[in-house]
Amino acid sequence: MAEAMIMDSKLRLLFETGLNEKGEPVYKTKTYSNIRKDSTADQLSQAARALGGLCEYPLVGVERADNFEILG
Repeated sequence: MAEAMIMDSKLRLLFETGLNEKGEPVYKTKTYSNIRKDSTADQLSQAARALGGLCEYPLVGVERADNFEILG
């Protein structure tokens, strides 16, 4: 039977930086690599809010990206 082994994890923060000429929101992202593989969603949410509070633009989204290796 195949197994999935987590290789790395990244935390991506999404910020709204303003509006374009059509009045639509413009977004920027900041990605943090080497996130602990065993971090919970609550821990990442707290970290994202803390980091977002230090930034110039409002935080509008948080994503976690895990990469897995399939074994077997």
